[in-house]
Amino acid sequence: MQHESNATVEPGRTADKPPSSQIARHCLLTRARQICRVLTSVYDDALRPFGIVAPQFSLLVLIAEFGPISRSDLGRRNHHDRSTLTRNLQPLIARGWVTEGVPASDGRSRPLWLTHEGKTLLKSAASAWSTAQSHATRLLGEAGAHELMNIARDLPLRTG
Repeated sequence: MQHESNATVEPGRTADKPPSSQIARHCLLTRARQICRVLTSVYDDALRPFGIVAPQFSLLVLIAEFGPISRSDLGRRNHHDRSTLTRNLQPLIARGWVTEGVPASDGRSRPLWLTHEGKTLLKSAASAWSTAQSHATRLLGEAGAHELMNIARDLPLRTG
């Protein structure tokens, strides 16, 4: 079996291959989602003893850094659609780690912030996060981890 490189296929060679073959070998989305699933698993495993999963932990960190913050601002900052954000926020609110304030003057935005328990959880889980971060860095390699951080930093905020 011949191994194909990950290099871009020359346009002249694409005609003899079905579109699925090209997509399967060169789709950035597919590769990014594979990386995401592997990294999520690494962080989930580390955070499991604290009763939280990686997407929820990420929200805790963002709320700690930027809170009080509205749901819409949090969603834009972390590229979440409304339903995904709500699904990940609900357990945080139910467990008392995040609280949602009264509606602002516009009647819609309700600021989110960490409770004392949420801050305690964040502090307690920091060493587990650090272990996961080291493992993820080893998986990606130092250069890959650095480049991933650069790419993420340069992404625009979500607009919708």
